[in-house]
Amino acid sequence: MAHTLSAKKRIRQTETRTAANRAAMSRVRTLRKKVAQAVAAKDKEGAEAAYNRFSSAVDKAAKKGTVHANRAANYKSKAAKALASLS
Repeated sequence: MAHTLSAKKRIRQTETRTAANRAAMSRVRTLRKKVAQAVAAKDKEGAEAAYNRFSSAVDKAAKKGTVHANRAANYKSKAAKALASLS
């Protein structure tokens, strides 16, 4: 167990940040699945709406450092490619 005040504070900060990161990544994964489901159902309008929500969530996660910027770009690129296959 931590003894110093600074170590105790770091533990509190880590717990808070871990919770925020988990929530952000859970949201990204859920929205990614919704895009994939809409594409599989060949619902172009639904897929576009889902993609817009997904890309926003990925950008926010990347901005906060939860996911690396290149990984975020990779996620968005794959989703956009799947969306383009509906045309």
